[in-house]
Amino acid sequence: MAIEVKLEAFEGPLDLLLHLIEKNKVDIYDIPIVTITDQYLEYVNAMQNEDLNVVSEFLVMAATLLDIKCKMLLPKEVDENDEEIDPRAELVEKLIEYKTYKYMSLELKDMQLYAGKSIYREAHIPKEVAKYEAPVDLDKLLSGIDMQKLQEVFDSVIKRREDKIDPVRSKFGKIEKEEISLPDKISYVRKYAGTKKKFSFRQLLEKSESKQEIIVTFLAVLELIKSGKIKVAQKHTFDDIIIDTI
Repeated sequence: MAIEVKLEAFEGPLDLLLHLIEKNKVDIYDIPIVTITDQYLEYVNAMQNEDLNVVSEFLVMAATLLDIKCKMLLPKEVDENDEEIDPRAELVEKLIEYKTYKYMSLELKDMQLYAGKSIYREAHIPKEVAKYEAPVDLDKLLSGIDMQKLQEVFDSVIKRREDKIDPVRSKFGKIEKEEISLPDKISYVRKYAGTKKKFSFRQLLEKSESKQEIIVTFLAVLELIKSGKIKVAQKHTFDDIIIDTI
């Protein structure tokens, strides 16, 4: 009557070798190659696996162990520095690398199991917090903006407006327009910015009909920059200033 032997399943030759080393409680850097080889061959002889690819991997390792066993019986070889060459060195290196990855995979598996048990509450932000807007940093907002260039554009528009004065009609009487308020001009500039999205500072000032309106428009732009409603940019020193809606 045949005796049934229950064998443990191993993922490969290195897994079996690591198991034998831990079972015999030996130092992985000083493997008793004779003992480990005998135990390994006992396992291979007891294997009953129809997958030739799997069996061949174990047989290749068995041949490697026998080769190391033979070299251990021969006189020691030395390297260029007259140091003895350990035939087990390459095998030890592979075992350490395999052991590292194996335990890392176990750690990742545990992390996955613990993560599956974690339940997170949906984010809930109070309306007051959601509506909060950080104070506008004027230094950051106006960084890179040449205020001298703003003044130059302003003076240029004023000069153009003065050049358009008709020398004949300018002597006629004129009807004074109603004073333009800053809040109204701010509202106009915001509406204009919302329509155009991006436009030049010079283009906005040229829409003005009088010197007074130009001044109020200029102040409205500065006020909107200060409040963070619009932003201005200038690529190069003498380029036109571009206004963009935030």
